[in-house]
Amino acid sequence: MSDFLLIHGSCHGAWCWRDVIPHLQAAGHRARAIDLPSHGADPTPISDVTLDLYARAILAAIETPVTLVGHSMAGYPISAAAETAPDRIARLVYLCAYAPKDGLSLAEMRRAGPGQPLRDAIRVAPDRQSFTFDPALTDDRLYHDCPPEARAFAATRLGPQPILPQEQPITLTDRYRSVPRHYIRCLQDRAIPPDYQQTMTEGWSEGTVSTLDASHSPFFACPETLAKRLIAVAANPLSCAPARG
Repeated sequence: MSDFLLIHGSCHGAWCWRDVIPHLQAAGHRARAIDLPSHGADPTPISDVTLDLYARAILAAIETPVTLVGHSMAGYPISAAAETAPDRIARLVYLCAYAPKDGLSLAEMRRAGPGQPLRDAIRVAPDRQSFTFDPALTDDRLYHDCPPEARAFAATRLGPQPILPQEQPITLTDRYRSVPRHYIRCLQDRAIPPDYQQTMTEGWSEGTVSTLDASHSPFFACPETLAKRLIAVAANPLSCAPARG
């Protein structure tokens, strides 16, 4: 049995994993999702949120070593958690996520990409502490292959994304690099270009990168397939390897 802890991306919450968790549990695994600070039902003020606070919230939810899954921007928080306490994480799984580079912020990595498909979909708050997604563009950029019911479910729950944690550089040492990792690329992604996902995983060990023919939201588009992939990754030691160098 594996223990999965699922971490959402920008503007989302634990709610986005609603269709994946039952499949993981039905296969006999433990599966949970949390709201990061200021997301979902978490009451933390946006002004208080940092990348370190994200990492601490993740580690507070871990009792025994977990398969830690991060979607999209959550590639940064799960990596920061692994840097802080590598012994509490069995493996990292990046789901169409930012795979961070030492010394760079998520915002810097986003700007370094080959394109900015979300640029016109982001609405920055007047105080410039957070942003939201333009409701008129979310279906196209995030959910184009998802069922209508799932799109409607998400539309009522998307919230503001604190900007500060995405502007903070991450420090990664051999502590982080000691944790096995796997990357799941999404080939129909309209938020993080698939070719950039490939670039971010150049040099990863053979077998540690796989693909899904899905949008940026496979947890709605193909939840059973995603759950099976996560189970397979957790069960096969060859599918994950520590970072090199």
